[in-house]
Amino acid sequence: MELRAELLKSIWYGFTALDLEKSGKVSKSQLKVLSHNLCTVLSIPHDPVALEEHFRDDDDGPVSSQGYMPYLTKYILDKVEEGAFNKENVDELCWTLTAKKNYRPDRSTTTVLPEKDAFRLWCLFNFLSEDKYPLVMVPDEVEYLLKKVCMAMSIELNCVELEDFTSQDVVQRNGFSVWGFLEMMNSGKITRGMDKDITSMAIEEIYREIVGDVLKEGYLWKKGQLRRNWKERWFTLRPSSLAYYSGEDRKECHGNITLDGNCCVEVLPDRDGKRCMFCLKTLSKTYEMSASDTKQRQEWTTAIQTAIRLYVEGKTSLHKDLKLKRREQREQREKRRLDKEEELQRLRALQEEREHKLAELEVLREAQKQAQVLQEQDEQKRREQHEQLHRTLEIQLREAEEARASMQAEMVLKEEEAERQKKRIHELEEMQKHLKEALQLEIKARMDEEAFRYAQTGLLAEEEEKMKALMALQEEQEEYIVKTQREKQELKQEMETKSRALDEAQRQLETVRANRYRVDQDVVAAQRKLRQASTNVKHWNVQMNRLMRPIGPGGMGIILSIFHLFKLYQLYNSLCTMTAVNKSNTHKKNTKLVSVADAAYSMPSNNSIQSE
Repeated sequence: MELRAELLKSIWYGFTALDLEKSGKVSKSQLKVLSHNLCTVLSIPHDPVALEEHFRDDDDGPVSSQGYMPYLTKYILDKVEEGAFNKENVDELCWTLTAKKNYRPDRSTTTVLPEKDAFRLWCLFNFLSEDKYPLVMVPDEVEYLLKKVCMAMSIELNCVELEDFTSQDVVQRNGFSVWGFLEMMNSGKITRGMDKDITSMAIEEIYREIVGDVLKEGYLWKKGQLRRNWKERWFTLRPSSLAYYSGEDRKECHGNITLDGNCCVEVLPDRDGKRCMFCLKTLSKTYEMSASDTKQRQEWTTAIQTAIRLYVEGKTSLHKDLKLKRREQREQREKRRLDKEEELQRLRALQEEREHKLAELEVLREAQKQAQVLQEQDEQKRREQHEQLHRTLEIQLREAEEARASMQAEMVLKEEEAERQKKRIHELEEMQKHLKEALQLEIKARMDEEAFRYAQTGLLAEEEEKMKALMALQEEQEEYIVKTQREKQELKQEMETKSRALDEAQRQLETVRANRYRVDQDVVAAQRKLRQASTNVKHWNVQMNRLMRPIGPGGMGIILSIFHLFKLYQLYNSLCTMTAVNKSNTHKKNTKLVSVADAAYSMPSNNSIQSE
C-alpha cells in the first residue's frame, strides 16, 4: 500500500500535466500514451485495447481522474511487483510530463538550480507531502527538509527568509505546493549564494538518504575473509543490507551483507595497526571494519543497529517511519491547540456568563435599593401619619373628653384606616416579589432570544453557501449545454458533407455504368464482325485449296492472290489470339478490331480473284 501511494503521487502529476485546459479531464488518446509509458517503466505487459473496453459505455469524451482511477488500479497498479522495476524511472517520466507545463524558472538568474536538482527536490517533496490531493507540504516538513539540506552544506538555515515564505496567506491556508517550493529554492535566499556544485551534492545526499533509504554512506577499512588483508571500501547502508564498493561512484560492487534480526554489531579493541574497529556478526560470517575516528565508528554502529531494529520491527524505511512520527506529533500538537482553544472559548463563555450574571445581580441590587427607599418612604409617611394621628387623638381627647362616644366612633374609623394602610403595605411587598420574578423572566427571555439569533445567523450562512453551490452547478450546466449544442452543429455539418460526397459518388457510378454499357455494345459488334470475317476466311481457304496446282505461264497474278490470302489468314489468327487473351479491352481497341474486320469483310470475292 505504501508503494502504491508513492506511485499515485507521481502519476497524479503526470495526469494533471495532460489536462491542458485545467478542466479536470484528459482525452483517451493521451491516457493511452500515458498508460503505455507507465506499463513500460513499471515492467508490466501493456494491453492496448483494455482502455477502450474499460470506457466502452462512456462516450462523453475526456476522462476525469476519478474515471481513470479504476482502470489505473485494475490494469496497472494491481500488476505492479515491488522490486521488479526502478521507481526513479517512474518519477522521471512523470517529472518530464509535469515540468514541461508547470516548471518555468527564470534562466537569466544565476541562482536557478539544474534540472537534475529540481527533479530530486520534486521527489523529496512528493515523499514528504501529505497523503491528500492536491499534494502540499506543511511548513514543518519544509523546515525539516531545508534544515537537512543546509546541514549537508554546513550552513545554518535562514529562518527569517523561511518565515517570509510561510507567512503568505496561500501557504497559511493550504501549505506549500511543489512549484512554490522550487521557486523558493531557485530564489537563492535559502542557499545564500552557495556554489551550485555544493548545493547539488547536498541535494543528492539528502535525496539518497530520504528517497533512496540510505541510512549512511562513507569509506571504511574492511578486513578480507580469505586473504585477511585490509582494503578501503565505500559502504552504503540501507534498512535491509550493507553493500560495499570500490569507490564512491558505486560502479563495482564487491559484496552485499544482508541484515536481519540475527545480526549484531560490536566494538573491537585496536589491533593490527588499525584503530576505531568494530565488527558486524551474522549467522554465517563476521565482518571486521575500521573507521577513521571514534565519532565515525559511533555513527556507523548506531546506524547499523538502527537498520537491524527496523528489520525486527518490520519496517522498510527509516524516513517513512520518521515522517509518520512527525505527522503524529503535528496531529497531537494540533489536537492540544484545538483543546486549548476550546478551553479558552469555554472560559470566555463562563467569564461572559459570570459578567452577565454580575450585571443582573447589580440590576437586582439597584431594584432592591429602590424598593428599600420606597419602603422607607412609605414607613416614614406611615410614622408621620401615626404621629399626626397621635397628636390629633391627644388633642381630641383633651378637647372632647365629654364627647367620649363620638371619640370612640372616631377611634374605630382610625383603626380601620390603619388596617387599610397595613393591607396596602402588604400589597406593595407582594408587588415587589412579582417585579423580581418578572425581571428574572425578562433576563431569561433575553438570553433565549440571543441564542435564537445565533442559530438564525448560522442558518442564514448555511443558506448562503447552498445558494452559491446552486449557482455554480447552474453555471456548469449552462456550459455543458452550450458545448453539447456546438458538438451537435459540428456533427450536422459533417453529415451534410458526407451526404454531398455520397451523391457525387453515385453520379460517377452511373457514368461508369453507362460507359461500360457502351463498351459492351462495341464488343458485341466487334465479335459479330469477327464471325463474318471468319466465314470469309473459311471461304478463302476453300478457294486457296482449289488453286493449289502447278503454276503455268501467265500464272503470276494467281500467285499474288494466294499470297494476299495467306497474309489475311495470319491476320485472322492474330486477331483471334488477341480476343482470347483480353476480351475487355478499351473502346479504342474494339474500334480497331471492328475496322480490321470491316477491311477483311470488304476484300474481293472468289469470282473477282478468278477473273484476275
